Amino acid sequence: MKKFPVILLLLSISIYTMGQTAKVQNKPGYDYKWIHFGFMVGLNTMDFAFTRPAIPGETSYFADVSKPSPGFQVSIVSDLRMGDRFSLRFLPGITFGSRELSFYEIDANGDFFLGPSLRIESNFLDFPLLVKYKSWRVNNYRPYFIGGMALRYDMAKRAYLKDTDFVRLNPLDVYLEFGFGIDLFLQYFKFSPELKLSAGLRDVMVQDNDTYGGAIESLNSYVVMLCFYFE
Repeated sequence: MKKFPVILLLLSISIYTMGQTAKVQNKPGYDYKWIHFGFMVGLNTMDFAFTRPAIPGETSYFADVSKPSPGFQVSIVSDLRMGDRFSLRFLPGITFGSRELSFYEIDANGDFFLGPSLRIESNFLDFPLLVKYKSWRVNNYRPYFIGGMALRYDMAKRAYLKDTDFVRLNPLDVYLEFGFGIDLFLQYFKFSPELKLSAGLRDVMVQDNDTYGGAIESLNSYVVMLCFYFE
């Protein structure tokens, strides 16, 4: 019985060693290319972050996003190797999505009633420049983190610049982006699912509507993206 702990320890070490056994690597020279290309497709959902007037009773309207809707995006991938753990990625593309901005009227008793709504369609031209930090490759997978900046220009701005609309947005914005994913080395290509948050840094609200614009002091855009890379 005294030998039982020793046998158990040796068995555990054997099982651990078997689990760490190296497998045949797909595309073993992939990490040593100084530049490579690919493409990305993905899904997204867009949202707004509000700053509302600080003085109660200053406006009789309350703004909110009522229906975030799913969208999608496509990009071209250009990846420049910057060492064993880092690479610089330029991902020009286009992103489609929408948000529904609703206004609630506030009566004298402080009760809320649903007022007018505006569906904002966005077709962004994307120009992200990101740094990718990669862990060491284990067999055919490798986790990573990514972060950087993105410039976006909304080509659909004319859809909500009509006289009948009550909110205008600036088409140009700068975004801070960060996320994480995993590289999966398949037989013929590398596949990478990635989850990423993109936060707008500029106030995109155009303050030219006293009735409804007064319900919003500042407006920032957010995009949550699920991306699939093929490289």
